[in-house]
Amino acid sequence: MSKAVCVSKAVEMIPDGASLLVGGFMGVGSPHRVIAELVRQGRKDLTVIANDTARPGIGIGQLIDARLVKKLVVTHIGTNPETQRQMIAGEIEVELSPQGTLAERIRAGGFGLGGVLTATGVGTVVADGKRTIEVDGKTFLLELPVKADFALIFCRRADYSGNLDYFLTARNFNPIMAMAGETVIAEPNEIVPVGVIPPDEVVTPHVLVDHFIEKGLSNGR
Repeated sequence: MSKAVCVSKAVEMIPDGASLLVGGFMGVGSPHRVIAELVRQGRKDLTVIANDTARPGIGIGQLIDARLVKKLVVTHIGTNPETQRQMIAGEIEVELSPQGTLAERIRAGGFGLGGVLTATGVGTVVADGKRTIEVDGKTFLLELPVKADFALIFCRRADYSGNLDYFLTARNFNPIMAMAGETVIAEPNEIVPVGVIPPDEVVTPHVLVDHFIEKGLSNGR
């Protein structure tokens, strides 16, 4: 069965209240067509796990502008004043996690690990309510794995089996998120025949990818 779907059909799979891992760094490497379709279809009460919320009108910022997000797990919100406003107003829950810690928590979720030990945040508010573990006389925080119902990722190319490669820094969070989503939906910049992507350039293998977005309009034409 083909993994290629139009963007509208892909988003129809995502229910209200879903948890989403969304790739990208300030919108670079984010699945912009999928995000725009989430806004068009009005999916609400979403939990979004991502590096950041970009800027108003850009990337995940579109979800924030449309007030579709209930909770964020992110490394910062400093570039999006609307996210800040909603957090201060109590309209959105925001969990901040250091960038490296969040990446490792996602990796742990994808690889089936029980958690991550990190010294980052020890002795700060980051440690509030978290377990600590002593290793060789040094204190570490136990950070728990992160997984989600869906991973929404962007890639450079997908072949028709669903193998993916990535653009330079647009790779960012996408490959580890592809490991940690129950259902993985990839938005490729280009779709190519099987064999065009050299085997040693495949970053995300097809067995991890459930669907990829075919080229064309959101109504499937």
